[in-house]
Amino acid sequence: MKDGFRQCMAWLHTWSGLIAGWILFFVFVTGATGYFSKEITRWMQPELPVRAAQELPAMPAMLDLALGRLEQTATNAAYWHIVLPHESLGSRNWQNLSIAWESLEPDGREGVYTSLELDADSGRVLRTPPARQTGGGDALYEMHYALHYIPYDSAILIVGACTMLMLLAIVSGVITHKRIFADFFTFRSAKGHRSWLDAHNLAGVLTLPFLLMITYSGLLFFGTTYMPAALAAIYGDDGLGRERYEGELHFEDHRPHLAVARPAASLADMVSKAESAWGASQVAFIAIEHHEGHDPIVSLQKINGGQLLFYDPPTMSFHADTGVRLAQPSSSSLAIKTNEALLALHEGRFATGWLRWLYFISGLIGCAVVATGLVLWTAKRRRHHQELKGDARVGLRLVEALNVGTIAGLPTAVAAFFWGNRLLPVDLDRRAEWEVHIMFMVWAELFLYAVLRPRRHAWVELLWLAAAAYGLLPLLNFLTTERHLGVTLPAQDWVLAGFDITALGLAALFAYAALKVRHKWATSAQQIASTCRADDPTELVR
Repeated sequence: MKDGFRQCMAWLHTWSGLIAGWILFFVFVTGATGYFSKEITRWMQPELPVRAAQELPAMPAMLDLALGRLEQTATNAAYWHIVLPHESLGSRNWQNLSIAWESLEPDGREGVYTSLELDADSGRVLRTPPARQTGGGDALYEMHYALHYIPYDSAILIVGACTMLMLLAIVSGVITHKRIFADFFTFRSAKGHRSWLDAHNLAGVLTLPFLLMITYSGLLFFGTTYMPAALAAIYGDDGLGRERYEGELHFEDHRPHLAVARPAASLADMVSKAESAWGASQVAFIAIEHHEGHDPIVSLQKINGGQLLFYDPPTMSFHADTGVRLAQPSSSSLAIKTNEALLALHEGRFATGWLRWLYFISGLIGCAVVATGLVLWTAKRRRHHQELKGDARVGLRLVEALNVGTIAGLPTAVAAFFWGNRLLPVDLDRRAEWEVHIMFMVWAELFLYAVLRPRRHAWVELLWLAAAAYGLLPLLNFLTTERHLGVTLPAQDWVLAGFDITALGLAALFAYAALKVRHKWATSAQQIASTCRADDPTELVR
């Protein structure tokens, strides 16, 4: 501590950020796509029809159709579920009338799960038209915590370690910068190292609450994996320890089931009572179950209207035979509600409209925080590159190549993921896996390109490549499908049109970055040319 506390925090901020920086950039890029994972999946399956809200029949008739179908197809079930037509916040599309059940095993436990989507007018089973196999947005989202090509348990440990380093970098960064909020209003362009520092400070302060929330809540997802000793000490380290832990947290009911039957009381009356409390058309889900030794119960669940406790929406329970409203016990403990609130904040599950866009943009700015920090490290050391010898010079060159291959190469690889979706044969075996393979193969090639090309050329060329990859996506979509901007914009299909428009916006962003970097390198090269020795021309391409 001889250098002072603030200097020690600056050292911790620098090295914790550098060690985890490239993985964190990957996590932020793929994690940001998760806020529109359903929309991305929809774009990657253009064969699916556009679903929209429809004119619905009267509630009693619709419920009678659902119960009739359940009586025909689920005669020995542990429970019955009915999903009423509504706009789902979780899946972000229109939910048709559907039913689901699990078969009843001899020991009273749930068995095979089955679900059917029904036509609300006739009760006939709706068949989803075939669509191309794709990992969609969920494949990208899963990468941000499970990585790829490595065992799942190892991946979440690696991401957890990097997340902890990110948290250290954030806290130490706040301590290091005495003028952190004043720096929010300071940006000096064309000042080399100082400009990168200003950009890093500006992006960091702008998203500081988001970065703290997203980092801390991310660690909670796998808390018992990162700290298994506490779980083992209380619940035991046998195979049933985690099951006991989860059951206690969620108040899970493990009592044996009895086969369910049509309730004697009117479901329509129960829905009416729930709507009088929650509002018209606010019932999303009905569950019918009968536990051994207890009366049959009907539980109604409210549409998630944006509340933070996304996984624990309001419910109302009734006696299935008398229709009497029952006292509603708590569905989960205070601890699990706190945990679920933080996880909902992390995933933005409750977010609608502009709030979801704010999440996405904050994720992109988080990418900028990591990227500017990595570039800042090399920019600071390159000022003294003539003093670097041997391994230090090789290390600087390695970091620079990693920066180019990650910051400029990864977004291009993600674009290649979308290109693969359109160019791979629709009937290709294991097609979803090949979309991901294309992404990582392109990324590996761009890393190799960054190693072999001079730093200045690599930055400009890969940024232009990223701009072209995203800018041409709408054209590729036009040439390969019938759901392009010429169709989706007039139809106001903002899910499909929004994807193409966002791709054009990203293309403009990368093109602007390429122009700025090329101008910076040209200006720098002129300065070097006027000062460097005539017998050392290699300095011009460093």
